[in-house]
Amino acid sequence: MTKGEFTAAFGGAYEHSPWAAERAYAPDLKSPCRVIPAMAKVVDTASAGEKDALIKAHPDLAGKLALSGGLTASSTKEQAGAGLDQCSPRELEKFQKYNAAYWEKFGFPFIVAVKGMSRKDILKAFKTRLKNTEVQERQTALAQIHKIAAIRIEDWFQNENT
Repeated sequence: MTKGEFTAAFGGAYEHSPWAAERAYAPDLKSPCRVIPAMAKVVDTASAGEKDALIKAHPDLAGKLALSGGLTASSTKEQAGAGLDQCSPRELEKFQKYNAAYWEKFGFPFIVAVKGMSRKDILKAFKTRLKNTEVQERQTALAQIHKIAAIRIEDWFQNENT
């Protein structure tokens, strides 16, 4: 796989941050067990500003972008998989309330790998994580971003081999 092909395949693994794939590229990265840690290392060694931009590149859950159809294809699929596209008006109001409170407290969006979670699980996670410090939430956000990227990379390899 060329660097261009690699970047095209994995440039969206980290939301709106193709630099992770560009920097991680090596010709021998041909399996998820090689690609995932290579890309995670790039993100982990990125500057604080790059990490902050990466965190802020993520959309709010059931937020304005989702409601207007402005999410990336991956985010749309992930949020729909958790049923966030089927929120009742009451649930949507809760998501908007928690998104606003989270942004106000931490200055970045609430990030969670939603695969396998229900709307109720996500709302519970919001409540729990709003009690954390900013340092804890930055670490948690990056850990969740790595989890999301790993899921996306695994999905790419699974779809390529079917």
